[in-house]
Amino acid sequence: MIFPIHANSPIEHDAPLPDAADCVVIGGGVVGVMTAWELARKNLRVVLLEKGRVAGEQSSRNWGWIRAQGRDPAELPIVLEAQRMWREMAEEAGEDIGLRQGGTAYMARTEYEMQAFEEWIGYARDVGLETRMVTLGEVGGLIPSKRWIGAMYTPSDMKAEPWKAVPAMARAAVRAGVTIIENCAVRGLDMATGKVAGVATEKGRIKADAVVLAGGAWSSLFLRKHGVSVPQLSVRATVSATKPLPEVFAGGAVDDEFAFRHRADGGYSLAASDNHTFFIGPDAFRALPKYLKQLAADPKGNSYRPNAPKGFPDAWTTKRKWADDEVTPFERMRILYPAPDMDRVELTRARFERAFPQLGKVEIATAWAGMIDTMPDVVPIIDHVPMLPGLTLATGMSGHGFGIGPGVGRVTARLVAGEDPQYDLTRFRFGRFSDGSPIELGPSL
Repeated sequence: MIFPIHANSPIEHDAPLPDAADCVVIGGGVVGVMTAWELARKNLRVVLLEKGRVAGEQSSRNWGWIRAQGRDPAELPIVLEAQRMWREMAEEAGEDIGLRQGGTAYMARTEYEMQAFEEWIGYARDVGLETRMVTLGEVGGLIPSKRWIGAMYTPSDMKAEPWKAVPAMARAAVRAGVTIIENCAVRGLDMATGKVAGVATEKGRIKADAVVLAGGAWSSLFLRKHGVSVPQLSVRATVSATKPLPEVFAGGAVDDEFAFRHRADGGYSLAASDNHTFFIGPDAFRALPKYLKQLAADPKGNSYRPNAPKGFPDAWTTKRKWADDEVTPFERMRILYPAPDMDRVELTRARFERAFPQLGKVEIATAWAGMIDTMPDVVPIIDHVPMLPGLTLATGMSGHGFGIGPGVGRVTARLVAGEDPQYDLTRFRFGRFSDGSPIELGPSL
């Protein structure tokens, strides 16, 4: 079964390339779409350019969780706004995107895990979340399994179907006035007198004083072309979908080995929580010193491959420099489409089946993978790029972007418009990896 969004999917958004815009947004994932939508609400002329298809990469390939639970404290106020936005967008979209409130449960098999949950609950209380601990005597009533001794549970968290939700949001953005063009890669920035003056695309140029880069796993490659370096890397995350089964929990749940979410089609999305695949390339070597703290905190959390497949952002043969009239890596790989780790799919399926013997035989219907754009401290960059005035960067969502994406889009739009972002963005500043600041890891929850 082919993933719902792929390189041969029909082009839905094919507007003519305008000569000028107030802002150009690069990237049609959840952050790019929501940034464009929010800018259009400010009566700005906005063009969103996507090299492949809207939501073709990680924005459609994620777990579908919309969670506040487990977030970095600096993210919590933004994700709470995002959750309010999700409800509003579901109505404005006019489509069933699978938005449901089912809660998030972090399941514990050891007392050590329970202690870590207790520590995080302090952050929840600070922002008024109804997160609570679930004891041994209560856990079976939350999720019917003998696998766990307790849990941390936030009933207000939600879920949605990513491959439905983000395209629906893009259609709503178009109705709000955004011009979206798929299959149109941005090759580079136009600069004039030291400032952004527009973009060069494979279809021509657009004049604009403001540009937003929300390119996910491709952002660091785009920036390197302009002499700007950020220690962003990407890791492969595999997900599978089971055939329909009875519901054992209405939301999303995870423990130290696997995660699951009941889907709108009756099956479950399953994923390993204890392992991702990291492809080694030139950027990985450059960024290694910044990642040492993260690697030390979870030394067994990644499997390593000596090189990325041809065409991937950090593949050894991927070009790092090109002219505006050349075909770029973004055009050569319209959609980053990694193969799933089928050994991990089978291991996760078996773990899920053992956890819920009452479900009987668990069969896999399909599997896929995506590339998560991550940062050394596991929180994003949301900031202007000082070396390229006029460029605003929103990237490195570190596997947390789907749920918080609407809030990040709203904050990014405020930055572009020169408004108060309404939140303290110090944690997300561009310069934190180059100004001598220590790496402060976000919660590994």
